[in-house]
Amino acid sequence: MLLLLQKKSFLYILLVLFIGFISCKKEKQTSIKIPKAKERTLKYAKGFTIKDYNTYQVLEIKNPWPKAEKTYRYVCISQENAAKTSFLKNDYNAIIITPIKNIVVTSTTHIPALELLGEEKTLVGFPGTEYVSSKKIRARIDSGNVRELGKNEGINTEVLLELNPEVVVGFGIDGNNKSLDLIEKAGIPVLYNGDWVETSPLAKAEWIKFFGVLYNKEKAADSIFNTIEKEYITAKKIAAKVKNKPTILSGAMHNDIWYLPNGTSTEAQLLKDANTNYLWQDSEGTGSLQLNFESVFIKAQNADIWLSPSNYSSLEHLKNASAHNAEFKAFKNKNIYSSTNTTGDTGGVLYFELGMSRPDLVLKDLIKICHPELLKDYDLYFFERLK
Repeated sequence: MLLLLQKKSFLYILLVLFIGFISCKKEKQTSIKIPKAKERTLKYAKGFTIKDYNTYQVLEIKNPWPKAEKTYRYVCISQENAAKTSFLKNDYNAIIITPIKNIVVTSTTHIPALELLGEEKTLVGFPGTEYVSSKKIRARIDSGNVRELGKNEGINTEVLLELNPEVVVGFGIDGNNKSLDLIEKAGIPVLYNGDWVETSPLAKAEWIKFFGVLYNKEKAADSIFNTIEKEYITAKKIAAKVKNKPTILSGAMHNDIWYLPNGTSTEAQLLKDANTNYLWQDSEGTGSLQLNFESVFIKAQNADIWLSPSNYSSLEHLKNASAHNAEFKAFKNKNIYSSTNTTGDTGGVLYFELGMSRPDLVLKDLIKICHPELLKDYDLYFFERLK
């Protein structure tokens, strides 16, 4: 009896030791020591962060679309360091090997960052190539080096999977894009870019640092942005010295609704920094203001300058849309300026492509229009007076 009890006790001890050994081994396999991160400073952008862990970086996209409830996290790491670094994959949306060598972007606003970083040759596909105005990218499209991918809402996934890019940079209005979901399921990382959600011109421009991480060109991205910021602030200071503030009307009417920027928009911020009196600068809210013609005319019939009258490309076009447009003082004085006519070879509007990345040029255009005595050696880059 005593021998039997001793044998059972011995087996029990062995069982405890075995379970302990297995638990320790399992813990050793799954426990990953994470170094302390150093967060890189962003001056204006609120929608993303860059966390540096010495051997790799993590891009966190916090606001890829309005009211987004999920944060997207991407590890950006070199091939060498990836081979000796373990990650808990559930903690990240994708592991991206940098520098990337081929990419698909889905908005023309992404293209300038590639050019500014000297990486336009990495672009292999784009949805809606006819909207691209960049001469360098157009040449690559014409030579077959950039494939047409259809529309952003319905990307030709068959062609994209054939291209097999290392990364797809997407954007979303609400996170519902079946094409991008399918691409992710195929194993191609999709990074959501939320530059358009930012609330200031310089914040939007700072997203070049997002691309800098992908190409291991963080210093170059910082330098490019610092130059843009410096030019913007210098222009703003020049405009601030002028006492006369011309009154500004913006937008145009479609289907009995006049759409124009609200006072908290980036467009309104640019007009403020150009030292103008935008007539709706005190309005608040998201998106565009939607007003009837009567309320716009009462407030802006004597506005000095009319900016960005939608896609109307001439005074005649504007008058044909509505004879009432000709009753504005700005129309009578031919003081209407638009970016619609500054296009690439296939009709892509340059402002829609480059304006977000180069707010310094947009601001200088507005200053030149609204305060013609300033910036005498500067020629309009995006805008033209309607003829």
